[in-house]
Amino acid sequence: MNTKLFSALTATTVATVLLGAGTPAQAFSFGTNGITFAQDQQVEFNFKESHGAYTSSLGIYQVNNSVASLVSTLFSETKSSDNGGANEWKGTLGNTVRSGPVRFQFLANQVYTLGLSSLYNGARAGTVYSTSSLNGGSQQAVFGGASPLWSALGKETTNVFQAAGQYTDGLGSLSKGGTLISFDDRGNANDKDFQDFTVSAEAVPEPITMTGLALGFGGLVAARRRRASKTVA
Repeated sequence: MNTKLFSALTATTVATVLLGAGTPAQAFSFGTNGITFAQDQQVEFNFKESHGAYTSSLGIYQVNNSVASLVSTLFSETKSSDNGGANEWKGTLGNTVRSGPVRFQFLANQVYTLGLSSLYNGARAGTVYSTSSLNGGSQQAVFGGASPLWSALGKETTNVFQAAGQYTDGLGSLSKGGTLISFDDRGNANDKDFQDFTVSAEAVPEPITMTGLALGFGGLVAARRRRASKTVA
């Protein structure tokens, strides 16, 4: 085989392996219609902040026949806020929520949702889901690119996030800078401000494996030997 051609094929194989390893699995859905991936996919979640007098925990639920079952808790508030009613009952990482980044492995072709369960003065205040159909059709979460959605929430001047209907899909941003997910917990007469519990999510690329590289190079070596044998014959 021509040396230049062999070098080009080698570079192409390495690039293919690297790109394949660094690209997250294609997802069917990551938004208010549910969470479903075509392949196993690990996602890293980070707590951003919370607001309100509720003490809440965010978990991942598996959905079967419209029934949501908790499979993993991501973040739990140890108290309702950092400092009582100050800053609209604001809670921050390291104070209200103690845990840092959390990773979860979503399994292929399974249906999931995020669920926010809350307590008020020790009594259950209910659970809202990121999948609207599980809330009787009511949108209780917004999904969007981290920067655009964060900016839009910050610019809202009323108690109602008027643009909520525009933020229902976080699939495109999951591997491009991260997706912001923000809930309304139905407190304060379900005011729909969508600032009660906010997290970010980002797809974790598959690690590069030596096995993948070995297979790629092995194929090239075999092809070169076959070509050399034909030339000699």
